[in-house]
Amino acid sequence: MEESDVIRALAALAHSMRLKVFRALVVTGPAGLTPGALCEALEVAPNTLSFHLKELLHAGLVTQQRDGRNLIYRASFERMTGLLAFLTANCCQGEACLAAPACATC
Repeated sequence: MEESDVIRALAALAHSMRLKVFRALVVTGPAGLTPGALCEALEVAPNTLSFHLKELLHAGLVTQQRDGRNLIYRASFERMTGLLAFLTANCCQGEACLAAPACATC
């Protein structure tokens, strides 16, 4: 993944509504969701959702597929994996990473 792609993806996720949309699509998995289902689940206006979906599409974090009269949006797991791989490449300079401390309130 190129640095410019990473910056575009992180910028897209740096908005609370886009992060909520992306997480909803990740949770849904390969089945995806229609814009109507996303609007209902996230309690967001259709025009607002449309704007945010466009930004996620531009960043390559979601895909769009026509199914008859409906559009189905899905998280791009390949892109998400590429982003995570870029962010964790050469983690801890090749040394074993320390485990996160246990959270007493989690």
